[in-house]
Amino acid sequence: MQAANSNATDTLATRDFVTVFVGETMFGLAIDRVHDVFIPAGVTPVPLAPPEIVGLLNLRGRVVTALCLRRRLSMGPRVGEGAQMAIGLEQGGETFALIVDGVGEVLKLGADTHEPVPINLDARWRDLTLGVHRLDGRLLVILDVDALLAFGTNTRTAGVA
Repeated sequence: MQAANSNATDTLATRDFVTVFVGETMFGLAIDRVHDVFIPAGVTPVPLAPPEIVGLLNLRGRVVTALCLRRRLSMGPRVGEGAQMAIGLEQGGETFALIVDGVGEVLKLGADTHEPVPINLDARWRDLTLGVHRLDGRLLVILDVDALLAFGTNTRTAGVA
């Protein structure tokens, strides 16, 4: 399979990923980047913020920027009223809450299931992805946390969630 970008690493040993869901799509975040898993509450909107920014929230006394993964990936609006979850991530000394539809389990995956970013992966996702893992009947899209949180430098049009 031809790779769409060079974000994928060639030296993948066994790695742990926290799985998150946006709709039916399963994404993976490197466990070493995840600091917290929590239910977001008390989100304060930020005027004139990029569409990906849901607002600010308080996480154990810290002001955290809440970022909607659905909007960041230009996915359609959320259907249903189930409780959303948040994944706490740190980037450059700042704390972010990545808002997702659900959190799954931690998977330990090796190079045998890893593939580079497929050329036919949605163009809006390509630069935010490190690769994919083919699992039993499912595809786990591994997100590049650094690229995901670099939303201020990206002019990509985001969908509404």
